[in-house]
Amino acid sequence: MDPSAIKELQEKYERLERLYRVSNIIHSTLDPQEALELILHEAVKITKATRGSIVLINPTTQLLEIQASHGLSQEAAGLRLKIGEGITGHVARTGKPLRIGRVEEAPHYIKIHENVKSELAIPLEVKGETRGVINMDSDLEEAFTSEDQQFLEDLAVQATTVIHNTWIYEQMRLKVKLLEALSKVSKTIQSTTNSEEALNVITREASKLMNAQLCSLHMLGQDSGILELKACYGTGDNYPGDTELSIDDSALGTVVRRAKPIQILNVQSSGQYQRREFAANEGLISLLGVPLLSSGKVTGTLSVYKDTQYSFSNEEIQILCALAELSGICIEKTRLDERLVHMEDQLRQSEKLSALGLLAAELAHEIRNPLTVMKMLYHSLDLRFPEDDPRSTDSRIMGEKMDLLDNIVQRTLDIARHNEPEFKQIMINDLIEDLVHLTRYKMHQQNSRILKTMDSGLPVIEADSSQMEQTFLNLMLNAMEAMPDGGTLEIITRKNESVSSESGIEEIAVSFKDSGIGMSETQRRGMFRSILKSDKATGTGLGLAIVARIIETHHGRIEVESEKGHGTTVTVILPRKQPCEMTPKLR
Repeated sequence: MDPSAIKELQEKYERLERLYRVSNIIHSTLDPQEALELILHEAVKITKATRGSIVLINPTTQLLEIQASHGLSQEAAGLRLKIGEGITGHVARTGKPLRIGRVEEAPHYIKIHENVKSELAIPLEVKGETRGVINMDSDLEEAFTSEDQQFLEDLAVQATTVIHNTWIYEQMRLKVKLLEALSKVSKTIQSTTNSEEALNVITREASKLMNAQLCSLHMLGQDSGILELKACYGTGDNYPGDTELSIDDSALGTVVRRAKPIQILNVQSSGQYQRREFAANEGLISLLGVPLLSSGKVTGTLSVYKDTQYSFSNEEIQILCALAELSGICIEKTRLDERLVHMEDQLRQSEKLSALGLLAAELAHEIRNPLTVMKMLYHSLDLRFPEDDPRSTDSRIMGEKMDLLDNIVQRTLDIARHNEPEFKQIMINDLIEDLVHLTRYKMHQQNSRILKTMDSGLPVIEADSSQMEQTFLNLMLNAMEAMPDGGTLEIITRKNESVSSESGIEEIAVSFKDSGIGMSETQRRGMFRSILKSDKATGTGLGLAIVARIIETHHGRIEVESEKGHGTTVTVILPRKQPCEMTPKLR
């Protein structure tokens, strides 16, 4: 056999053996950067190049950026090229390799090193699309052979497969890491107790999660055309004094209008961004802003800033969107909690005022009865004395004072009557739904749950909406107090067909059935007793007395079933229409 043919076969075998060895090496890691450096090391070694680099296309900026290098200066390693610029950019644009023996003769060459004489550039393709370039150069002319080119082309096929797989692995690893961090953040956010604290926690944790220099949270103001800054983490006291942004003219306003994330590579040069001077002073460059959602509506924005030009990955955008959605729920939760606490305070205050009214009415009734007897006895005595007798004056004064007492009692009763209900048509189911929505977080915190069995055909009734809300909320709160270790509160609405109405008026029934501690027979009989006769110093006796009074004024009744240790069921029965004459009942 021809010695030259034998030598050619031997060289081909050696190239294949090297390629096989390199393939094994680069498949031994799942770290993208390590894989790139291994590929470059073997390429430089086999081609005997002076310098080498692997350059990848940044999908956001469409610039060629060096990801791994050998023999390049620090300045050269940080160089960025446009696609089509230089030999590397030309290969990235055409997708075809270039082997140049004398670079000074090449029209695309850009001098980076003084001693470069020859260059070899091979495209890296993933699924038919050029994603980067392997670039070798030498201080010798005609340093690279066709065999070197073939070897690098074969190596590029192996390299692109590994790069693609390692990137997928890295994306999955990043996603898992971000999801784990999001889980931890969610627990922190959910533990907040008021809306101001929640906003501060959200910005702090979002900044840590995204490794951002600054995080800000804006909410829609009362004027829906304005975004107001509510919380900020990372700037101290340096945020601009004017903390309002126009929805029509700002980058974050675009997030609200479109209900989609926005990413700005450099806010200092973007015409969309309104705080360019502030960004320059704080060293803020890249921005990612996502919408805050509540019940499907955009209520604000959550934004993170980087201090370098940075392209946020799809995974990072999705994670921040998930955090923003969680934050919207948390904000709504804390506001509902605050509203519930406020309503509880109002309820207790209302109970006190109502109790004073009931107390005044009962006192007035209790005083009027003996006073009436006294007046009758006084007039029956027909006390008449001569005008010069001092007893005549005493008798007159006694009569006047009894009349004065009678007038005071009458005025007290008139004031008490001002608390009579204002009857309007209301939907009980809607009122119950609002109260369940209001108390759901309190129930969750107490490890309790609400079950609803609502009659969809329940008719409209005549009642005072605010007094019914006070009554039902009181009964729900009492049920929660009866379940200190958690439990179930079942609310049932229905037409009252099982209990005949003596008046013939159609009735509805609302039952509150808890799984709490229950009551003894003595407690059950006394739970609605009047304020003057109640033996309960503290607790819910006052509220239940007011509940009883409200139901009486609505011409309804209350039925209670309870057993010690087995829960309580309180059923409120109300007429659909208010009769002109009806004697209220309380069982």
